[in-house]
Amino acid sequence: MAVDHTRAPVLEALIEYRRTGQLSFTPPGHKQARGADPAVREVLGDAVFLGDLLASGGLDDRLTRGRVLERAEQLMADAVRAEHTFFTTCGSSLSVKAAMLAVAGPHEKLLIGRDAHKSVVSGLVLSGIEPVWVEPRWDAELSIAHPPAAGDFEAAFQAHPDAKGALITSPTPYGACADLRSVAEVCHRRGLPLIVDEAWGAHLPFHPDLPSWAMDAGADICVTSIHKMGSGLEQGSVFHLQGDLVPPELLKMRSDLLSTTSPSVLIYAGLDGWRRQMALHGRELVGGALELAAGVRSAVEDIDGLHVNDRDDFCGPGRADDFDPLPVVIDVSALEITGYRAADWLREHHAIDAHLVDHRRISAQITHGDDPDTTGELVAALKALVQAAAGLPPGPRVDVPAPADLRMEQVRLPRDAFFGPAEHVPITEAAGRIAAEMITPYPPGIPAVAPGERLTEPVLRYLTTGREAGMNLPDATAAQLDTVRVATSPAS
Repeated sequence: MAVDHTRAPVLEALIEYRRTGQLSFTPPGHKQARGADPAVREVLGDAVFLGDLLASGGLDDRLTRGRVLERAEQLMADAVRAEHTFFTTCGSSLSVKAAMLAVAGPHEKLLIGRDAHKSVVSGLVLSGIEPVWVEPRWDAELSIAHPPAAGDFEAAFQAHPDAKGALITSPTPYGACADLRSVAEVCHRRGLPLIVDEAWGAHLPFHPDLPSWAMDAGADICVTSIHKMGSGLEQGSVFHLQGDLVPPELLKMRSDLLSTTSPSVLIYAGLDGWRRQMALHGRELVGGALELAAGVRSAVEDIDGLHVNDRDDFCGPGRADDFDPLPVVIDVSALEITGYRAADWLREHHAIDAHLVDHRRISAQITHGDDPDTTGELVAALKALVQAAAGLPPGPRVDVPAPADLRMEQVRLPRDAFFGPAEHVPITEAAGRIAAEMITPYPPGIPAVAPGERLTEPVLRYLTTGREAGMNLPDATAAQLDTVRVATSPAS
């Protein structure tokens, strides 16, 4: 059956809602902007409120007989070569949890790359799934983690043949990619599903010069944040499904367990419009972004004191299998300042927001929304940073552990540690205790501490020195990190 990607069912339904002059006696209470505070209307504009209505009993009728959302999801699935697609309005943090719950249940094992996002650890807490951590490929020289290799998952399955499937993150926020086809084959030889957290890969299906995306590589479930590398609104996420290892009705049921009953039509519209944009013009738009990113990479590499991490830095034996060039990751360590200090200076002096920030790097994410003007401003600001760097205090040093010291033993299920009896102890006394909270440098949002892990001195020192240097730790229960929440008896 022919598919018409010029159509956008959600946007068309919004147009029809306004054309017919529907009068709502339902939520939302602002009643199509009429009741909204005038000051808020002035800042946001009435278009936001005009697009904010009930999904059923508003955008569609009370029994959703217009199949508005269903038709939009079918178009999305066709655009990215999936069999089924589900929209969510709570970000990929919800999508990845739904995927996990569709593959494993309480006390069942799931193989997971330890470079997973905090939403995956949250999923472990909520579900009671037992993680079998698969170690990333650590680059000790660059202090960076790349996705685990297929052989790492093979070894983990051999050690844990009762595992129900696997979850891998690719691309990483730094642009490093796994050989997903080989990882999928490891799972499928056992008749088990592969979940790919591809939150950073919304653009991958639309250009041949990019790494293969999860559905083309044979993954069973793929989670994608359209708001990250696409042009959807914040919290706009989709998850895709193919094959017969995970029934679509089961995945939908798990999603319904977590989803809001009041989804944002504005976010649905953003997802629907982005799909149409990319289906019709994706190769051209992504190709333009790739050209821009190449220009930025070349220009930044020519600036003394800055180095752009490229394929040669990230790929090769013991490192990543592929590379997405659109996250322009810039090493500032030669300036003898931290990435935290560099990012703060760029925001304060040039009104430029970097994305990823760590002890030695900042990253500038290039998308099809950029143009020579925006990238020109970025390069000019980076040149100014180099000129100013000599006058900037270097900032406290972050004590980054060796790869072997970053990993801690998982001695209790994350759910049991998180919800069990706990107490706060001074961080100077926390080594050897079992963590009862997550502690996550953000971005990129990969927990350094997960509930149920036995805390070690190197990791605690990394976090305390990182916080002093400007690391953001938004989920630590003690904002100053002077205490840590740990499990009490038994075996505390």
